[in-house]
Amino acid sequence: MENLAKVHWKEHILPIMPPQLKDLLAGLSGAAEAKLEEIRLRAGRPLLVRTGSGETQVGRDMVTAADLQSVLLLITEYSLYARDEELKRGYLALPGGHRAGFVGRTVLEGGEVKLLRDISGINIRIARQVLGAGKQLLPSLYCQKTRRVRHTLIISAPQAGKTTVLRDLARLFGNGDAASGRPAFNVGIVDERSEIAGCYQGVPQLDVGLRSDVLDGCPKAEGMMMLVRSMSPQIVVTDELGRPEDARAVEEAVNTGASILATAHGQSMTELFRRPSLAYLLEQKMFERIVVLSRRKGPGTIEGVYDGEAFDTDKQAGGKINVG
Repeated sequence: MENLAKVHWKEHILPIMPPQLKDLLAGLSGAAEAKLEEIRLRAGRPLLVRTGSGETQVGRDMVTAADLQSVLLLITEYSLYARDEELKRGYLALPGGHRAGFVGRTVLEGGEVKLLRDISGINIRIARQVLGAGKQLLPSLYCQKTRRVRHTLIISAPQAGKTTVLRDLARLFGNGDAASGRPAFNVGIVDERSEIAGCYQGVPQLDVGLRSDVLDGCPKAEGMMMLVRSMSPQIVVTDELGRPEDARAVEEAVNTGASILATAHGQSMTELFRRPSLAYLLEQKMFERIVVLSRRKGPGTIEGVYDGEAFDTDKQAGGKINVG
C-alpha cells in the first residue's frame, strides 16, 4: 500500500467516551496512536486496543456496563430511537468514517432482530484511508483497448485490506487519469455496512472519488438494482458477496453493461468454491479478474491476480497475471 492517510481519530472518538476511558485513550501515543485499528470495550474486562502488531491492554481497571451504556448514549446523542434501525444491524456509523459494532441481548419480533438491549461489548473500528492502495492493480483491471473496467472479485481473510483496496479503486476509477488516458467513470457504491465510503448522516467521510454515488446501509442485492435503475453507473462497487440474492444481482448488473467491483471473504479459490453462490458466479465466468490479498507484508499484500476465465475443471485458479 502507498500513502496511509494520517487519521486524527481522537477528535472523533474521545468525545464519545466516558471520563475514565477518555483519559486512557487520550494517553495513547507513538505506534499505538498512529496505527490504531480497533478499540475493544467489554463489560467486566480491561480496555484493549489493537494495531497491526497485535492487541494491548490499556490501564488496569475493568470496563463497566455503565461505561458501555454511556458510550452508546453519547454516540446516539441520547436519542437511541433515532438510530435504532442502524443499531439493530449491530453497528453505528461515526463521524470520520469510523464505526462502532455492538453485541448484547437481541430482542426478536417475527423471527427477526428488532433491537439490541443490555449491550455487553463495543468494538470501535478506526477507518484508515490508504491512497494508492489500488494503484498497482489498475493495469490488470482496466482494459485500454475496450476502455472499460473488467468485472473483478477481490478476496482475502478478514482485516487483510480488501475493503481498503476496493475503496481506493472506486476513487481512482471515479477520478480518472488524463495523463495515462484512463477516463473517469460514474461509480455506484452499495455500502451495506457503511465501510466503503464511511458515510455519516448520508455523507461519505472517506474519499471515494468525484463521480461516486453511495447507497448507504442498503442491502447489496436491492442496492445494485436501485443504482442501475436510478444512477446509470458504469461501475458498480459492493463488498462481502455471499448470499444467493447477491449472486443474482451481480448477474443482472453485468447484463446491463455495468462493470462489477466486489469483495468476498476467503483465503483461497478453493474456499470460494465451497460457497454455492460464489461458486456459481465463478463457474459462469462472471468475473474477469480475481484478486487475492493477504496481510503477509501488511494489509493489502497482493498474492495474485488471476484471469477469471482460466479455471480448470478441478476448480483451481489458472492464468495468473503478473502485477507491477
